[in-house]
Order: sequence, then C-alpha cells, then structure tokens
Amino acid sequence: MRAISQDVLGGPEVLTLVELDRPTLGPTDVLVRVHAAGVNPTDWKHRATGLYLGAPPFVLGWDVSGVVEAVGAGVTLHKPGDEVFGMLDYPRGAGAYAEYVAAPSRNFARKPEGIDHVRAAALPVAALTAWQALVETADVQPGQRVLIHAAAGGVGHLAVQLAKARGAQAIGTASTPKGDFVRALGADEVIDYTRTDFTEAVRDVDVVLDAVGGDYGPRSLRVLRPGGILVAIVFSHTGNMRTLAKEHGARLEYLTVEADHAGMTAIAKLADQGLLLPRIDGALPLAQAAEAHRRAEPGHTTGKLILTIPE
Repeated sequence: MRAISQDVLGGPEVLTLVELDRPTLGPTDVLVRVHAAGVNPTDWKHRATGLYLGAPPFVLGWDVSGVVEAVGAGVTLHKPGDEVFGMLDYPRGAGAYAEYVAAPSRNFARKPEGIDHVRAAALPVAALTAWQALVETADVQPGQRVLIHAAAGGVGHLAVQLAKARGAQAIGTASTPKGDFVRALGADEVIDYTRTDFTEAVRDVDVVLDAVGGDYGPRSLRVLRPGGILVAIVFSHTGNMRTLAKEHGARLEYLTVEADHAGMTAIAKLADQGLLLPRIDGALPLAQAAEAHRRAEPGHTTGKLILTIPE
C-alpha cells in the first residue's frame, strides 16, 4: 500500500511517499480502506519531535474516513463494505496517512450519510475532543455561557457548533479576518483577541475551552464564575494552574482525546442533523502531505486540512 512515512524527525520535507505492507488484521480489528485522512496539530508535533511515537520510521495521522475492507474474529459492529469514520488509538496508534489502516472495530462508527469522506475525515479527532471536553467533562447545559478560544480552528469551530447544539451561549475568540466565520457558525459573541483583551470583554462564564495555552490559562480562570470549569486541551500553561484554579474557586481539567465509538455515533447523529459540520480549508492528495503540513503548521487555517486517497 501507499503511505506517508518519515525516517528522521524534522520539518515537512521529511514526509515521503513510500510502499508498505498492509497492516495485519487482529481479533476485534477492522481493516479500513482509507478515502480521506485529517491533518491535526498533533501530527506536525510528532513529525518534529517524535513525542509519544518515539524514533522514526512511523506513519502519522489519526483521523480516518473510509470503507471496511475486512473484519477480524469476533467483530459484529461492522461488515465489509460499510462506510465508517473514526480515530486510531491516540497517541500510539498513528497510521492514517496510508491507503489502509487496522484498528479495533469500536474506534469507528458509521459515516454520516449526508457528508462525504473528506468532511467525515475532518471530524474524529477534533469533534471527539470538543465532545469529550464540553459534553463528557463539562456537561454543558442549556443557557450556560461557554468561552471557546481559537474558535476558528479545527477543534474550536466544532466546539462552537456543539455548544449551540447543547443550548448554550457560545463566545469565541478569533482574529479579525475570522470573526464573520465564527459568527456564521452560530457564536453569540466573538472577541477579536488582536484588539481586545478577552478578560475585559467577558465575565461570569460557566465553561472555558482552551486550545491556546500559555497565559490564556491563568487569564481564563479570571473570567469564570465561581464553580466554573476550565477544560484545557493543551498542557503548556504558565503559572501554577492548580493553585490558581483553587484560588478562583474553579475546576480545572486537562484533556487528551480518546477513541470512542459512542462519542463518534453521537457526532454522526449531529452531523446528519446539520448541527455539526466541519469547515474544510483544503483537500490535498496523499502525496502532498508535506505541503499540507507547510500550510497547516503556522496555525492560520480555518477549519481543517484533509489528505485524500483515491483508489
């Protein structure tokens, strides 16, 4: 099969199109013919540092949308020919930048009927992150106020839609050029962080979702109501966040996304209802993975970049 691999750590130029053996199918696994794979910030972090994957060679990518090719012993959830989407085990189950992947059957759910593989591949990592943060961790309720940092990004633009689907008020931070996009997602308020300090623009927030890190953590605690929750999907905050959260009477949670069939099924339902739709910033063929990283890594994309893998 064709895949994108790397022999050394480094910049986008280390990503190379290679021929590899198809992955081995084990008990409870499904073999999926990949039609599209999502590109996420964790991909280029692993490309450059190895992070949890260790030393190369390895194949990057966790987002998958495709068609089941075969199933392992004991699988009842999916059958060959089923269109599915989902994420590989994070962080050590990477391999989506390839024509085929093998993973536990419950990492996948039926692909939403109303969207194609490109859009479906944009959902798993980002939408599951938003779901696990806002629904499973923060338990967002109707009428609550939710502040979403980087609201035009991969996780952020889905989190805005998810907050609205839960009946909450969504407040997003975004740069000037992306303000209209975030409003179009349904955000009740957009704070232009290039012109306004969000701590001066909002108060008494119930939930903050932080995908930025740095001083955004301590500053976000200041805008929470007593008993509010800050869910961070980055681990690079300044200051002693546990102590600061206690001083502010707030709850602090750090979240790493996990593969989850139930979550993916809920996301698929929202997508089919038109309540959770990803924005595609661009779709490039698998062979142009390096170019996708060059475009995405600066952090200025709106929504998601996708790699397509035609037959």
